[in-house]
Amino acid sequence: MSLGFGLLTGQIRPGEDDWQRAYDETIAVAREAERLGFSSVWTSEHHFVDDGYMPSLAVVSGALAAATSTIEIGTGVILAPLHHPLRLAEDAATVSLLSHGRFTLGLGLGWVDIEFEAFGADISRRGRAMEEILQILPRAWSGEPFRHEGSVYSLPELAVRPKPSGHIPILIGGGAEPAIRRAARLADGIFSNAPAHRFLEQVEWLRDECEKIGRDLSEMRIVHYSVMLPAASSEQAWERYGDHLWHMRWKYSDMAASARRSGPPPAAPAPTDEQLSKVASREAIAGSAEVIVEKLLDVRQRAGVDVEFVARGYFSTLEYGAQLELMQQLAEEVAPHL
Repeated sequence: MSLGFGLLTGQIRPGEDDWQRAYDETIAVAREAERLGFSSVWTSEHHFVDDGYMPSLAVVSGALAAATSTIEIGTGVILAPLHHPLRLAEDAATVSLLSHGRFTLGLGLGWVDIEFEAFGADISRRGRAMEEILQILPRAWSGEPFRHEGSVYSLPELAVRPKPSGHIPILIGGGAEPAIRRAARLADGIFSNAPAHRFLEQVEWLRDECEKIGRDLSEMRIVHYSVMLPAASSEQAWERYGDHLWHMRWKYSDMAASARRSGPPPAAPAPTDEQLSKVASREAIAGSAEVIVEKLLDVRQRAGVDVEFVARGYFSTLEYGAQLELMQQLAEEVAPHL
């Protein structure tokens, strides 16, 4: 077992307007992840955010493919209902070819109203859209002509090219039971950031659905990602990284408002004690490498399946040198024990 790294988001810092720096750093972090021996690197998608939260995951994945040679490149996740399924199939096939088969397509539903409104997608039909997308993609990647007639998408008979040289794995993000059961039926696995108790419930949903449809659970890929803050103690970890984690979490609540905001992105407001407590309890494993490894191995043991782990260790507000230090600690002190 090994450890992945992410989620790369291409965001600029509060008060900054240098997106060139943000994207140069994105490529540099991926190269460093490969050098340090991380097994995978993951990107994340949103749109219209004032700090430029990465909107174009296929484009960036192609750039990461060119900048690296061995590391798996995953999307965690592309918001599938915002994309036309044929365009999504073409982009994924292209990145898979550019990366020589190192690409994994993580897909999620999305939840920000302004994103759906802007792209003309119906947020109320996102579940049905995902269901059809998961039916369309494998047929599109066959390189053979096919036709699709559904309640969301109507596609004429056609063949999608280029054809990928091998299977493109699809992982489903999201925490709701229908999403997990959909993954069992139509995908290769899940990409989950649920708290441990919730994640174990997701594994049970996955197991139950696999039993119902006669699928071997061991064939599915189960990936759990969480914030990991390595330091000598949990107190030191929170002192060093707490503000960065708070800004990352706060930004999700600010996304819709920021779509209509001009000027450089603001800093997060000071959190209340209640907000900090909630972030601390849900978001992070903080402390020594031994503590982090112990908690991850406990999750794997309780799940009763081969859980893969990804460290959500990229913080857009963290200076590059400190970012590399965090990555090196995880690679040298945590990854070898997983």
